[in-house]
Amino acid sequence: MVVMDDAHQATSLPDDIHQLKAMIAARNHQLARHAQELAQRDEQLSLRDQQLAECQSTIAALTQQRDGFYLQSLQLEVRLAKALKQAYGPRADRVSDPGQMLLDFAKQLEALPVRRGDVPPAEAEPMPREGPVSRRIRTRGRRDIGSLDNLPIVEQRYELTGDLCRCPACQNQRAKIGEQISYTIEHIPASLLRIKHIQYRYACRHCEQNGDHPQIELAAKTGGSPIDKGMPGPGLLAYVATSKYADFLPLHRLQGIFERQGFELDRSTMCLWMADVARLVRPIYQLMIRRVLQSHVLATDDTVMPLLQPGRTRKARMWIYLGDDAQPYNVFDFTISRSRDGPKRFLKEFSGVLLADAYGGYDGIVLDQDLPRAGCWSHARRKFVEAEPTAPDIARTILRTIKGLFDIEARAKGLAEDERLSMRQAESQPLVDGLHGLFGEQTAKLLPKHPMAQAVGYALNQWEPLTLFTTDGAVPIHNNLAEQQMKRMALLRKNALFVGTARGGETAAIISSITSTCRRHDINPQVYLTQLLIGLQDTPISQLDQWLPDRWKTAQTKQVAESPATSSPAPTPD
Repeated sequence: MVVMDDAHQATSLPDDIHQLKAMIAARNHQLARHAQELAQRDEQLSLRDQQLAECQSTIAALTQQRDGFYLQSLQLEVRLAKALKQAYGPRADRVSDPGQMLLDFAKQLEALPVRRGDVPPAEAEPMPREGPVSRRIRTRGRRDIGSLDNLPIVEQRYELTGDLCRCPACQNQRAKIGEQISYTIEHIPASLLRIKHIQYRYACRHCEQNGDHPQIELAAKTGGSPIDKGMPGPGLLAYVATSKYADFLPLHRLQGIFERQGFELDRSTMCLWMADVARLVRPIYQLMIRRVLQSHVLATDDTVMPLLQPGRTRKARMWIYLGDDAQPYNVFDFTISRSRDGPKRFLKEFSGVLLADAYGGYDGIVLDQDLPRAGCWSHARRKFVEAEPTAPDIARTILRTIKGLFDIEARAKGLAEDERLSMRQAESQPLVDGLHGLFGEQTAKLLPKHPMAQAVGYALNQWEPLTLFTTDGAVPIHNNLAEQQMKRMALLRKNALFVGTARGGETAAIISSITSTCRRHDINPQVYLTQLLIGLQDTPISQLDQWLPDRWKTAQTKQVAESPATSSPAPTPD
C-alpha cells in the first residue's frame, strides 16, 4: 500500500519547486520520527534484557542463599544432635532404629484399659490336701560381690556359757552338736606408721688402744626413704602416686584424708614427692619408650591437658603411644602445644605402622620417615552417625556396611595374623569396595557442604589409611584402645583441673605410663610401685628389663607358683 502511494505520488508530483521541497521536508521529518521510535524500542529492549539479567542474577543469588540456609540448617541439626548426645545420650555411636517404634506401640497397648472379657479365666491352683496352707515369702537374694578367697579370715566363736548353756527343761548342761557359719565383710581403715631407724656405730677398741685408726663403721639402713634425706617411705610414695594417677584423686583431697588420720601433710609437699618419684622411675619410663618404638603397629592419640599460665591456662597436650602385643606398654608424652614437633621428636626412631586419626600433624612425619599409616574406622563411622539426621537412608546403608566390617573383626579376634588377613581379604575387601562405589555415587549427588558429603569426603581423603588393614593382618581397623587410655587423662583433668608447670606435666606422663601399663597387665600399681621404688636403686642398668611391668608380673606369678602353700583355702559360705 505504501509502495502504491509512493508510485502515485511519483506520477502526481507537482511542478512547483517549493511544493517539492515541502514534501521532501515532511518526508524527512517522518523518517526521523520512525528512527526515533526504533531507537526508543531498542532502548526498551535493552532495558528489558538488563532487567531479565538482573532477575536471573537475583534468582541465582536467592538459590545460592537458599542452599546456604539449607546447609546451615543441616549443620545446626548435626551440632544439636551431637550436643544432645554428649549431654544426655549414650557414648556409643548408634543411630535411631526404626524398630524402636514397636516399643512405643507396646507402651500404648499397655496403657489401654483392660476389659473383663479380654482376660481369660485363670485356672484354679490345687490346694494341698494335708497340712496348713503354705505362704511363700520372696526375699532379696545377696548380690554377687566377687570371690572372697583373697580376704584374710578372722574367726569369732560364739558359745553358750553358764546358765545360758543349761537346758530350760531339766537344767542339765547342753552338749555342742554342730555349728552354723556366716560371714561379715569389714573394713579396717588404713594407718600411717612412723618407723624409727636406729643405726649403731661400731669401732675397734683394740686398734684404738694401740693408737691406730678405730675402724668406725655405721650399720647400713634398709627400708628407708627412696628420696635422699627424705621421710616418706616407698609404701607412702606408692600410695600417693596410685591415688593421684590411677584413682585420679587430687592432692588436696588426699591432704584431707591424711588429716582425718591425724597426719598433717601439705599438698605442695606431695607434689614435690611425685616429682621425685618420676625422677626415680624415669629409667623404666625410658626403657618402655625404647620398647614401644620397636612395635610393628604403634597406636597414638592426644587430648588437652591445661597448663597453668599467668592470666589463663594454656592448652597443652598429652599424647599416648600404645605398643602392640609384642611390646605391651602404654607410654604418655607431654607437650606444651599440639604442633607436630612433639610426635616428630618421639617417633624419630620409629619404622613401623602408625595407627592414628586424621590429624594433619602426622602427614609430614609419615612422609619424612616413609611410614605406613593406618586409619580408624571408628572415627569414620562417627562422622556418618553425626550426619545421619540429614540423610537417614544413606547413613543407615553405610553404617550397616561398616558394622559388617566390625562383625568380621569380632570373629577374627584371636586368630593368627595370616589367618586374619585371609578372612579380611575374603570377606572385608568386598564390603570395602562396595563402600568406595557408594561414596562415589553420593559425592556426585550431594552438595559439597552437605554434612553427609563432608562425612563421605573425610572417608575418601583417608581411604588409603582406612584400607591398610586389608593388606596387613596385624593392623586393627580402629584406634579405640588408644582412645580408651585418653579417658585416664580426662579423669585426671576433671579432678586436678590443670598441671602447674611443664615439669608437672612430665611427671604426670611418667607416672601415668606406669599405672596405665599396670592396668593393661592387671597389676596392682601400688604393690608394683612399692617394690619398684625399693629395688630399682640397686639394680644395674643391664638388668632393668626385670622391672618392666609384664616381666615383673611373670616373675611374681612364677614365684607364687613355686612357693609351698602356707595355709589352707578358706571355707566357702553356705
